[in-house]
Amino acid sequence: MVTGDSAATAQVVADGLGIVDVRAGILPEGKAEVIRSLGAGTGFVGDGINDAPALAQADVGIAMGSGSDVAIEAGDVVLMTGDPMGVVNAIALSRAVMRNIRQNLAWAFGYNVALIPIAAGVLVPFGGPQLSPMLGAGAMALSSVFVLSNALRLRRFKRL
Repeated sequence: MVTGDSAATAQVVADGLGIVDVRAGILPEGKAEVIRSLGAGTGFVGDGINDAPALAQADVGIAMGSGSDVAIEAGDVVLMTGDPMGVVNAIALSRAVMRNIRQNLAWAFGYNVALIPIAAGVLVPFGGPQLSPMLGAGAMALSSVFVLSNALRLRRFKRL
């Protein structure tokens, strides 16, 4: 945790959240330097003008929607409320979205690898089936409906 608050206040909050590494009394430029020193894969959550440099420096800057306009502009992700659980929900939702994208890509790739040669008539010389263009178009439409339906499952995402 990197904060401009006093060490005592920061430690109480960190203890309540289970955070081990606490850096308190850090100025805005110092926050950005701490983020830079942590290297790749850093995330920073902030809501004030003092957090803007660190939000911009982090790989993922998460600004609280109840914060300052400067922080909101500097953040990559803006949460609509000031609830810290929104960060947890945003991470869970982003993981669900990436999982859904991988599922859709796997389906579309497998479907096209299997059925495009059949639609092209590659199996006909070997006594295989020949797919009429009408059935091929219908099958492609059904594939699109499948991918879309899978993506719509994200609407049922439950907040933590």
